[in-house]
Amino acid sequence: MNSSSARATVTVVFLFTDIEGSTRLLQAHPDAYRSAVRRHHELLRQAVETQGGVVFETVGDAVYASFPRPAEALAAALEGQRALHAEPWGELGTLKVRMGLHLGEVEPQGSHYFGAPLYRCARLMSTAHGGQIVLSGVVATAVSEPGALPGGASLRDLGEHRLKDLPEPEHIYQLVHPALPAEFPPLRSLEPRPHNLPSPPSAFVGRWRELAELQRRLRDPKVRLLTLTGPGGTGKTRLSLQAGHHMLDEFRDGVWFVELASVSDPALVPSAIAQVLGVKADGERTELECLKERVRGRQMLLLLDNFEQVTTAAPVVVDLLRAGAELKVLVTSRALLWVSGEHDYPVPPMALPDLKALPPAERLMEFDSVRLFVERATAVRSDFRLSEENAAAVAEICSRLDGLPLAIELAAARVRQFPPPMLLRRLPSRLALSASNLGDLPARQRTLRGAIAWSYDLLSVEERALFRQLGVFVGGCTFQAVEAVCEGTEGFDILDGLASLADKSLLRQDVEPDGEPRFLILETIREYAWERASAEGNPAGLRQRHAAYFLALAEEADGRLRGPEQLVWFDRLGREHDNVRAALSWALENAEAEVALRLCVAMMWFWGNRGHLAEGRRWAEAALQKGRGAPEGLRAKALLVAASLGTEQGDFAVARTHCLEALELLRPLGDLHGIAMSLSVLGNATRGLGDPVKARGYDEESLSLRRQLGDARGAAYVLRKLGWDALARRDYAAARAYFEENVAIFRGLGDRMYFAAGLSDLGRMALAEGDFATARTRLEECLGLLRETGDPHEIAHCLTELGRVGLGEGDYPRATAPCDEALAHYRALGAKTGIATALHVRGLVALRRGELALAESLFEESLSVCREQGDKCRIAASLVGLARLAGMQQQPDRAAGLLAAAQALLERSGSALDRIDQTEFDEAVVHARGELGDTLFAAVWAEGTAMTPEQAVVAYRRGKGPFAKS
Repeated sequence: MNSSSARATVTVVFLFTDIEGSTRLLQAHPDAYRSAVRRHHELLRQAVETQGGVVFETVGDAVYASFPRPAEALAAALEGQRALHAEPWGELGTLKVRMGLHLGEVEPQGSHYFGAPLYRCARLMSTAHGGQIVLSGVVATAVSEPGALPGGASLRDLGEHRLKDLPEPEHIYQLVHPALPAEFPPLRSLEPRPHNLPSPPSAFVGRWRELAELQRRLRDPKVRLLTLTGPGGTGKTRLSLQAGHHMLDEFRDGVWFVELASVSDPALVPSAIAQVLGVKADGERTELECLKERVRGRQMLLLLDNFEQVTTAAPVVVDLLRAGAELKVLVTSRALLWVSGEHDYPVPPMALPDLKALPPAERLMEFDSVRLFVERATAVRSDFRLSEENAAAVAEICSRLDGLPLAIELAAARVRQFPPPMLLRRLPSRLALSASNLGDLPARQRTLRGAIAWSYDLLSVEERALFRQLGVFVGGCTFQAVEAVCEGTEGFDILDGLASLADKSLLRQDVEPDGEPRFLILETIREYAWERASAEGNPAGLRQRHAAYFLALAEEADGRLRGPEQLVWFDRLGREHDNVRAALSWALENAEAEVALRLCVAMMWFWGNRGHLAEGRRWAEAALQKGRGAPEGLRAKALLVAASLGTEQGDFAVARTHCLEALELLRPLGDLHGIAMSLSVLGNATRGLGDPVKARGYDEESLSLRRQLGDARGAAYVLRKLGWDALARRDYAAARAYFEENVAIFRGLGDRMYFAAGLSDLGRMALAEGDFATARTRLEECLGLLRETGDPHEIAHCLTELGRVGLGEGDYPRATAPCDEALAHYRALGAKTGIATALHVRGLVALRRGELALAESLFEESLSVCREQGDKCRIAASLVGLARLAGMQQQPDRAAGLLAAAQALLERSGSALDRIDQTEFDEAVVHARGELGDTLFAAVWAEGTAMTPEQAVVAYRRGKGPFAKS
């Protein structure tokens, strides 16, 4: 309800209908027609009321209905037409009813309404033909949301039309559905503009933002020549035609479409345009002169489609623009015309969802690529629906196809034979897609390969050679990489060649953060380039040069990832990660094990700090498998890569084995740096396996070697771990000394990432001492720095500690959010130790908030992960959490038994709980003793002490046996 005026208004959706040819039917069959009108009213009233609408008036054979929402009005119109089509009308043959839908603000007057929207709806309906459903632009926009259209339905854009007595034109759409006729004569609107635009074979899907921008630019008086550029299959032609239909009313002398795909001789371009405009040479003047005469003084839009193979005819376009001051030209081309006054509009691929964070199925329809797939799939299979079962497969298909409309349409056509998950499995090659059943496509676009080959065939010999070689790069490349990897042709400038390929839409040029150009290529186009390289070039030599270049880059980066320029180099390696992956694949496939091992060693810090734990470890394990005969020092370093990443994942036993093997290889070589690193990683693995005393010994030996070698950075890493160890033993003075020295070293080295991690440790230190205010200040400062540096593992660690601070402060909402975010990070990393810790802290938060069922689930999952790893301290912490839960559930006997089992485990392993868990332990003991009394408490405690953690948990779950009250 609005109150913008004295009279109240409401927004209403109107559905107006009437019977086509009613006068003729009444005169020819008066009795049958009167009976048919009554039945017609019954059917429409039923359809309207089923969808929550109201028939507020009938006049003769006309029905006027109102609805609160557009989707229901559209569904009622569709159901009404289907009912009318299914009804036998006897001697009348068929009853053809036209329908129009519009919405707007009107003034209620009893059961009726007053306002301009009613008149517009009536005029809109009168443009339609019997059996046709038309809707205004505002209704079309309102039903563009996912799920708003009835199943199987789509909208066909009929362009803008002038309506009787209304000054503003209306953008009209037709509802298309398999159950209804689809083809009708032109709408009965006023003053149709002359044009030769082909009717769209299917509904225009998505691209509304691009369409609006295209129209805005064409309306700009300064823009008279606009060129849509992009690779084959981007949808340039479809977009230009849609713009032409939308802007028909804006060009008094029409919109004219000139198809140039079949024109290979630039000299024939004037003839092609003349044929469309009906211009003939008069014998004394050339066709171009006659064309210039035709456009002079006329307001028209000329659409020149597929101009790329006749670009030398660009002067013809310039001449026409000079002759016709009100002429505008819209060109589609894979290359610019490069004439003065030209404006470029690169047509982007369709929007794609993030495969790593897919929204629910209903929200996936917000992405143009998915919406197009679903629309086209529904056209070939009317029962197709996007569901939670097939949504992920549809999203991945669209992503693999780079959001190219042509590729998506070709894939969707296969849904007739294969559901999306099966289609995805059959999509190893994007280029293999074909659409023999889509007869409306031009021959060059019947396969995606054909669309790209069309552009390839227009290249010079030198450009083809460069294009083929660019297929070796995955994820783009720099100019330096192209120079190093690609072999040029004498006299051919590679930079000019790259610029030319970019101009022809086979490359996209971007800018790196340092201002240098980066060349990107869609994966579908890259696949074609590599296919040609494999057939016509020297792919083995190309792959070898590619691997050599990226090995050198990774080894250079390795030394810079731990200094003042680390963020720059982390970002640079991130951009080249796909190329590194390609180099690793080639090395492993071609017995180049040393190259693979060196790449793994160089990439370790990147993989660890950017969260590629599982992937990096897989590469390292594969390289070790292939490189059994590699030099011992290199093999040892690769073993430490696998071990280091394995400890981050919580796979401590395998990591320990790798470390011991590395030490066996390094000690005879006298590689003290390697030995020190091996001992440090071995300390991590050993601590994870529940032996902190032995782990401390390895760390202290590693620290001694690092100091002996003058390796400040390596010493700082070990100092941090020794600080953790001291903190766990509650030796706060030693922990503080270790942490402060660690922070000082990294501050001096300019290593922001590990300096930030050091602040996290100082925050943890303050937390252990019960200084929650200082802990929060340091941890929040640390988190801000870590979000800049982008280390997901350290971010998750800091967030977990902030969750503990919230617990200590009793601020449970501030504890919940960081725990949930930390858990999401750890799960994405596959970091089991972190997962267990975050689950446990989140369980404590749930316990404090009285969410007992959630707490039990979290503690049990944490316990399961800890038991899998053999992490005794965290197993004990999980038992304490379950004990606190049992106490809150009025089961003090179970609580006491679990606490006793936890205490025994800590004593056997030499571990200690942190401050928060120790507080939970102490409070749980006091509560259980108070409930049971000293005698029974002592008995249950003795039974619990003799149990393994597994036995204690089994007893807890059964609720009887050793922990039962007597």
